[in-house]
Amino acid sequence: MDNDISRLFELFETTPVLVAAYDEFDRLRYANKAFRTAFFIEPDATPFWPDLMRRNFNAKRGTVIHAADFEEWLISTQSRRGKTGFRAFETDLVDGRWLWMTEMVQKDGWMLCVASDVTALKAKSRTVRQDRDLAIKASYTDELTGIANRRFVTARIEDMLQPRGDAEPLLGCLCVLDIDRFKSINDQFGHQIGDLVLRDFAKRVHSLVRRTDCFGRIGGEEFVLTLPSTPVAQARLIVERMLVSVRKARPLPEHPDFQYTFSAGLACAQSGDTALSLYARADRALYMAKLGGRDRIHADDSSDDRSANAG
Repeated sequence: MDNDISRLFELFETTPVLVAAYDEFDRLRYANKAFRTAFFIEPDATPFWPDLMRRNFNAKRGTVIHAADFEEWLISTQSRRGKTGFRAFETDLVDGRWLWMTEMVQKDGWMLCVASDVTALKAKSRTVRQDRDLAIKASYTDELTGIANRRFVTARIEDMLQPRGDAEPLLGCLCVLDIDRFKSINDQFGHQIGDLVLRDFAKRVHSLVRRTDCFGRIGGEEFVLTLPSTPVAQARLIVERMLVSVRKARPLPEHPDFQYTFSAGLACAQSGDTALSLYARADRALYMAKLGGRDRIHADDSSDDRSANAG
């Protein structure tokens, strides 16, 4: 077995195909020579993917990123990165090369990236495919906040509810988040300030979302968070951290005393749930959180029962 592993490692190190593995926190855990060369990574370095992309963007090397604001591009990209079991796409490098890249994600969040150089393909064909990829990205992205939109996050809810061959009993949780008294923010400060608050909220919550989760805006001031394979107690802790982060927000420099909060409804997925029925229970829990005084989490009663039984 040791000889086989050594041979496999040698093959990876000598192939022109780019190979890398990231853990559930998006830290690089392995990259072969071709991958490290393409993205300017030192042999022993294990950077987080966002830090790697930021460093290369600032140095004008690595992946071509067509964005005036790198941080906005990063949020938009991370809202979809690693959220599906497999995806394939084409990307270009500053040095002129084009790569066909695949990402395969395990349930625990580890990701295998494999890329091949497709520079030899006709440029006209590449442009058509890139335009297609950009159109697909736009169809899954909320235009205002840059995170996932209703279409993408609904698909992730349906993925979470799919029957599993390993008969895993815990499907996960769904959380519906709603900014408190958002209408009064618009009425007092105007819709432009309201949009700024929405973007601030999306950025703050997104920074606390795990690789295996998906956070998206479904309309207005309402957002959804999927938490696959997560018990209610753990989901509560995750959302509580988000509540704390938003309480500290002061997004309006011209109004330093302005602050805002959000409420959250939590429901644990059960066998036989559909995306609609699970959302309805989480939305009902959100209503109870609002009635309870806002700026809090309320879990659907059946979710609490299920969590207690599981424990």
